[in-house]
Amino acid sequence: MRGFVDRSILKPILKDLEKKMVFVAGPRQCGKTTLALNILKNDRTRYINWDTYEGRATVLEHLFPQTAGYLVLDEVHKYAHWRNLLKGLYDARKETLKILVTGSAKLDYYRKGGDSLQGRYHLIRMFPLSFFELGEKKQDVLKNLLMLSGFPEPFFSQSEIEARRWSREYRVRLVKEELTSLEKVSELSLVEELMVHLPKCVGSTLSINSLREDLQVSHQTAARWLDILERLYAFFRIYPFGSPRIKALKKESKHYHWDWNLIQNPGARFENLVACHLMKWCCFVEDTEGWDMELRFYKDREQREVDFVILKNRNPIEFVECKLSVQNASSSLRYLKQKFPQVNALQISFEPRSDVIDSHSIRLCDALTYLWEKV
Repeated sequence: MRGFVDRSILKPILKDLEKKMVFVAGPRQCGKTTLALNILKNDRTRYINWDTYEGRATVLEHLFPQTAGYLVLDEVHKYAHWRNLLKGLYDARKETLKILVTGSAKLDYYRKGGDSLQGRYHLIRMFPLSFFELGEKKQDVLKNLLMLSGFPEPFFSQSEIEARRWSREYRVRLVKEELTSLEKVSELSLVEELMVHLPKCVGSTLSINSLREDLQVSHQTAARWLDILERLYAFFRIYPFGSPRIKALKKESKHYHWDWNLIQNPGARFENLVACHLMKWCCFVEDTEGWDMELRFYKDREQREVDFVILKNRNPIEFVECKLSVQNASSSLRYLKQKFPQVNALQISFEPRSDVIDSHSIRLCDALTYLWEKV
């Protein structure tokens, strides 16, 4: 398989750059630099990376290209005065420069404070490769994606060993390089321990109190570390879906990793892969079409549980349950479908199966079919 793929966000980015700056945020090494260089047609003179000596000098001395065209600023949010820099650069040269800003932290979070950039940019989030982006609707491709993760380097290595090595090194770099460049954290070894522990909790609700006890830190410290790691795209959290018609639990959350190679349990890993595809699709729709999108899960006091609930403008539009093997629709999914008959309900399996609608109006299909429908 080829080592470069067309990303779903490329066309929206090019369209938005005609009108405003575009911020592209997402996990480190998910392909942002490759995408940027593709837009620049590999003209590296217009690609400026704050993490390099030359890039810092260019930013600090304002040595930006004087000719019209694209300009890519990578990791510039690590510069203390980056908001004022972008505001001034855009206001002075918005007619000639098409400014693309990329970063591996949540740029919408680090934008807050100081001069507002509101109205001057669009934010588009970029994530690891989806099944659709790989361009081949084959079970073997899906198996490789599940086995190797969606990050380009381990996926295109086509090696489980290289994927495991990459995943271990990625975790270390995230804590020791990314985290320390943006936040003041003294107990890095404990944060690393937290990163090792979290993948074991995928698929179940996340207890900060349990993490606090394991790490022997305060509840506030554990909560702060989770917030920081989420801002750095180590993982994302989803929260319960509640409605007056159902007795849902409202305080718990679940989490999923963008690098699902960290997860050993096969069922949890498959659930994580689906979660990443659904979150990526929700972000794509939100960023490019302007709808308010949310990914949640359902769990009630009777312990009925459905893996995912997709909300559009706060209204449920899809219920999704994941199973490794081919099974009939779960009783929890049937219950939720009965409560919300107008909402699409699906149960997907990793094993191949026919695409059918059962007697409860629930769609039963395989991941090959369903994930091909998500960007």
